[in-house]
Amino acid sequence: MSELHQFSRREREVMDIIHELGVATSAQIRDRMVEPPTDSAVRSVLRILVSKGHLASRTEGVRYVYSPRVPASKARRSALRHVVRTFFGGSVEGAVAALLDLDDTRITPKERARLRALIDRASREGR
Repeated sequence: MSELHQFSRREREVMDIIHELGVATSAQIRDRMVEPPTDSAVRSVLRILVSKGHLASRTEGVRYVYSPRVPASKARRSALRHVVRTFFGGSVEGAVAALLDLDDTRITPKERARLRALIDRASREGR
C-alpha cells in the first residue's frame, strides 16, 4: 500500500504541513491548516501519526516538536508515483505533458537543459 493511502484527509494535511516546515509544534500546524479543528483534535492526530510511526516527537521546554520520520524526498516520490498511476495510467509522458500544459508553468532555459540531461541519463540507464 502506498504511503498516501495510509492517511485520513486530516492526517495527510498534517503530514504535508510538517514536510513543508521540517519540524513543527501543534500550534504551528494548526495555524497552517485550511479549516483548523480544535487544539485537542490536532494533538490527537499528531499522537496517531506518532503511533503509526510517521512522526517523531521530542520535547522542547513544555512543548512537543514533531518531525517526519520519512524524508520529504521519499514522500515526494511516493506521492508522485501515486499521482502518475492514478491520474495518468502510469504514463510519465502524460504527467510531464500535463505539467507543461499548465498555464502558470514557465521553464527557464537552464531548467530545460537540466531536464534534457535527466532524460538522457534515464535513457542511458534504460529507464
